[in-house]
Amino acid sequence: MFPDYDQLKELPLYKKALQIVEVTTMLTVAFDEHKDQLNIAEQMLSNAHTIPAKIAGAEAGDLYSLRMENALLIKIAARELMAQTTLCKHMQLANNAYLQLLRDEVEQFRLMYLEWVRSFDPKNDITDEWSV
Repeated sequence: MFPDYDQLKELPLYKKALQIVEVTTMLTVAFDEHKDQLNIAEQMLSNAHTIPAKIAGAEAGDLYSLRMENALLIKIAARELMAQTTLCKHMQLANNAYLQLLRDEVEQFRLMYLEWVRSFDPKNDITDEWSV
């Protein structure tokens, strides 16, 4: 558990998430607004920003169920971001090399994410009204 932001920002997974935000931002800034009629750039930025926010939530919450809930939202955002790179390629919204750079960043993040999730302690949890 990270009680303050200074500790959180040193977490390698969090650092990688911020790199994903940075690459996504640089990528989407270059989109041709006339081609991006589906607002893919906005959706990609939303997904990219969701990742570090949910890491912070998981680390602050510490309870297994809260951490897993945030981990699932991170997984969904990262997978959507990957799918959006494919859509961008199809719609010719960005240079394929830059799309691949983002895909590579997300893949590196995925491997770190798996290790991070394995570190969660399932015994550190409480039953709530949503538990089965």
